[in-house]
Amino acid sequence: MLRWVSPRLAMSSLDVAITIRPAEPRDLAALGRMGAALMRTHYAFDRQRFLAPGDGAEAGYGEFLGSQLDDADSAVMVAEVDGVVAGYVYAGIEPLSWKELRDEAGFVHDLLVEEAFRHSGAGQQLLDAAIAWLKQRGMPRVVLWSAAGNTGAQRLFDRRGFRSTMVEMTLELNA
Repeated sequence: MLRWVSPRLAMSSLDVAITIRPAEPRDLAALGRMGAALMRTHYAFDRQRFLAPGDGAEAGYGEFLGSQLDDADSAVMVAEVDGVVAGYVYAGIEPLSWKELRDEAGFVHDLLVEEAFRHSGAGQQLLDAAIAWLKQRGMPRVVLWSAAGNTGAQRLFDRRGFRSTMVEMTLELNA
């Protein structure tokens, strides 16, 4: 967990200088740490539905996001505050899916802002950057999934104009 907090975070979000930029190999340790935090958060919501983070989650997630840096159909961007990676977004172009009954679309796979930087505007800026990247690539819409218990993220998505279109339901067969 990030312990450092910018003194400017005590002020309004307008006073925090946030830079959104493409992720680089030098960011992989931070991305891995945040991706593993995302895994832990989801696992805490539902231990049966989501993958357990396990040993090596940071390295594994960092390696996975690193593999997306040069993929023309993916974008990994970071929010930087005073030289510190405060959050990231991972988005991509998903092809037509008969299984999901959806045409080609942009997809926001991950969005995470470190706790110390929440309510700074970083999440909104990351989401807007992902949407702009997908719009530049001609995507007609952006789709995302949110864990049922992640009401804070859902408020962000609602404010941006996302609407609910599907509800995932899970039945455990080994219970």
